[in-house]
Amino acid sequence: MEMQELTMEYFEEASEVVSKVTQETKLIYSEYFSEVSGNKVYLKPENMQRTGAYKVRGAYYKISRLSEEERAHGLVTASAGNHAQGVAYAAKLAGVKATVVMPVQTPLIKVNRTKSLGAEVVLYGDVFDEALAHAFELAKEHSYTFVHPFNDLEVATGQGSIAMEIIKELPTVDYILVPVGGGGLCTGISTLAKLLNPKIRILAVEPAGAACLKQSLEAGEVVTVPEINTIADGTAVKTPGDLLFPYLQKNVDEVITIDDSELVAAFLDVVENHKMIVENSGLLTVAALKHLSFRGKKVVSVISGGNMDVLTMATVVQSGLMERDRVCSVSIMLPDKPGQLAKATEIIARLQGNVIKTEHNLFANVNRSAGVELKITLEAFGTEHKNHILQGLRDAGFKVVLSKTSGMFQ
Repeated sequence: MEMQELTMEYFEEASEVVSKVTQETKLIYSEYFSEVSGNKVYLKPENMQRTGAYKVRGAYYKISRLSEEERAHGLVTASAGNHAQGVAYAAKLAGVKATVVMPVQTPLIKVNRTKSLGAEVVLYGDVFDEALAHAFELAKEHSYTFVHPFNDLEVATGQGSIAMEIIKELPTVDYILVPVGGGGLCTGISTLAKLLNPKIRILAVEPAGAACLKQSLEAGEVVTVPEINTIADGTAVKTPGDLLFPYLQKNVDEVITIDDSELVAAFLDVVENHKMIVENSGLLTVAALKHLSFRGKKVVSVISGGNMDVLTMATVVQSGLMERDRVCSVSIMLPDKPGQLAKATEIIARLQGNVIKTEHNLFANVNRSAGVELKITLEAFGTEHKNHILQGLRDAGFKVVLSKTSGMFQ
């Protein structure tokens, strides 16, 4: 029977069902983020969940409520990654056939992981919306049971099991920060949290380049943003779920939007302080900690997933280090005579800079007497230290130009 309303009874049932198949993700107290924000910050690490994200919760609860006939027809869904793996894993546990439509440009590792969990993968469309439309067509053509990635009350109820775990472990929590794409996770967490304790404040966090919930709440109705531009691909959604929107209107206290550059910084913060890999969408709530206007509260930051491919990770690390001036590239014009390269690198070493890469170009100028070019990528402790090194080179008579684009991986 189709769920008509999110109730405490459904949430209790979902929490019990979901607990049988999920990995325990206990809260992690963060000294670093507590100091940064002036609050007591706890991380809910769903990046450590089975399949690397929270999605298995909603998928498994949805499947548990299907009739034998619906199961027999098999499932179909669409996803660019986390939901795909969640459905594939849940379907495998339940012994149900699953078909997952993924955009053509989905990273191969995500495609292979979904296949390895037993699902049939169909690659279709350039973006999620096209894959979703094709999944609807397949459901109609083959009588598959469609499992929506977010716009489904049963799926949202399964995701709400996170709130049950948070409040059992930290009954006095004041604020819960939740990433938002289509709104399934936020609907589940916010609705159950308010049912258990109406005083808990829910802060929804979404990328500035895909702020569909913020615009919808301001308009008082579901709004589709015209375009999306964000590295947080798991929350890159144009339209929040219409079935979910009334719950989001009622239970979300505030929406915080985050720029992509903040996600890059948050990635480094989490890696260096907690030794965890977190995908860009999961970093939204971590980045939001620096936006909090209050102090002295108990805050839980829900980290939704950790499925980041290695190439993306390398790009994010490089961007973050360069943004913080811990890696920089400089072009130095050297007089064309022996010993000048050694002199420049000796200055950098004396000032505790670490040379990552060099390129010595004798042919930078037709007139070599005007100088030859030395390109150096170096590591520093931060902006002040970087500037100290550059000034040391200039004081030695070298002409130094800071490069804006090159980095350690180029």
